[in-house]
Amino acid sequence: MRLLTGGVFALAGLIFWTSFNTAHGTNIRTDDSMLRLSDLIQERSRKNADLDDSAAGMRSQVDALAGRGNGNSAAENEKLAGLEASAGTSKIDGTGLTVTLTDAPPNATPRIPGVPDPQPNDLVIHQQDLQAVVNALWQGGAKGIQVMDQRLISTSAVRCVGNTLILQGRVYSPPYKVTAVGDRGTLRKALDSSPSIQNYLQYVAAYGLGWKVDQHDAVTLPGYSGTVDLHYAKPMG
Repeated sequence: MRLLTGGVFALAGLIFWTSFNTAHGTNIRTDDSMLRLSDLIQERSRKNADLDDSAAGMRSQVDALAGRGNGNSAAENEKLAGLEASAGTSKIDGTGLTVTLTDAPPNATPRIPGVPDPQPNDLVIHQQDLQAVVNALWQGGAKGIQVMDQRLISTSAVRCVGNTLILQGRVYSPPYKVTAVGDRGTLRKALDSSPSIQNYLQYVAAYGLGWKVDQHDAVTLPGYSGTVDLHYAKPMG
């Protein structure tokens, strides 16, 4: 018995020594010493937002300096303004609407008799849902579209990881808001005629996913403030 007791104490001492050596004098149980991946993503998203704001300010200064005595004719300036509007780098205003999509409650049950119990994927907004809204609004003649607080341009990609939206280097959680400038009747008709949106609305009715369309007499979308340069990878020489 004494031999067994001594072995237990020896093993305990070895465990304590190993733990101390691994921790190097730090508290290995403290969460602050190990940031979760989600914390790192949110921090990078905040930094990207700050950089976007800084880039927007610098771009405004550059545009102001470039506009001083550039020698362009009125027709050339008008053409340039049209190109900027088409590219999404200048603000746009007019009538429009906002579509809001929201996850269903996590404990949602079928609202329609005969509908099966939902799976986890049935209760969250997916990438194809957001893409369906954006595509329908473009199809409806939108002059400009903003997702959350960012203007879309030709290279914008709406991507989701789980139910988290990653757009132009920034991360968002639902509810998701998509705002478009254009003729409200035509935009609404495009939403109503989209097969993908009609499929989404079946889940709205069955499980309580969020769907709301607000119309605006006047709405302003800011210009895209990020970089417009294309970046790509290439093999090292």
